[in-house]
Amino acid sequence: MTKALTGQRTPKDVMITIMNKCTQLLLVVLLASTSVFAQNRNTGGLKGKVRVETGAPSGVSIVVRQGDREVARGVTDKKGEFLISGLAPGRYGVTLRKAGLSIGTIEDIEVKSGKTRSLGDHLVMSIDEGSIAFIRGSVFNQEDRSVPNVRIELAKIEDDGTLRKIDGRVTNEIGAFVFRLTPDAAKYRITAKASGAEAVTKDIEIDGAAVYRLALKVISGKQ
Repeated sequence: MTKALTGQRTPKDVMITIMNKCTQLLLVVLLASTSVFAQNRNTGGLKGKVRVETGAPSGVSIVVRQGDREVARGVTDKKGEFLISGLAPGRYGVTLRKAGLSIGTIEDIEVKSGKTRSLGDHLVMSIDEGSIAFIRGSVFNQEDRSVPNVRIELAKIEDDGTLRKIDGRVTNEIGAFVFRLTPDAAKYRITAKASGAEAVTKDIEIDGAAVYRLALKVISGKQ
């Protein structure tokens, strides 16, 4: 029988080496799993669902803090849901932030070891009125009396002059209406359509967060 040359590895040696490496890898995985399990038993977490007054609930920043010190951070998914784990037992505060929405805060939340505290699905973030543009208007007739139930349509005037309809509503009992928009610079066209009167339009430019006011007069006697 021909013996293996010195320095050459036999198939048996290769197999033993592979088995040793697999054993080492398995030990590493087991140790990591044990560490994670122990960590999960010693820490807790927070979860919840954020709802927004306008826009999508995704991308809301969730900041977990103790006093003024930030200890963890997360972000909501497309459903507005979030999960933050690895928190030491104790009491925390949570701050919710997203551009265009009012900052939300929740205080004195207790987190216990091995448990995920649910904050529920009623975390509602309203519009930050200091970061949006308002178009407030009124509709009058030829006698300068306010006209209720007038159809108001809002369209954006694109760079090429075309109109893109954005929103529509009806004036209230005192002939007033309001639209809330992003503060980005843009030009809009407001159209008032009253029963028995010619449609009336007026253009308005938005160049920042502010209140923009206008009045529209409808003349009855449409032919």
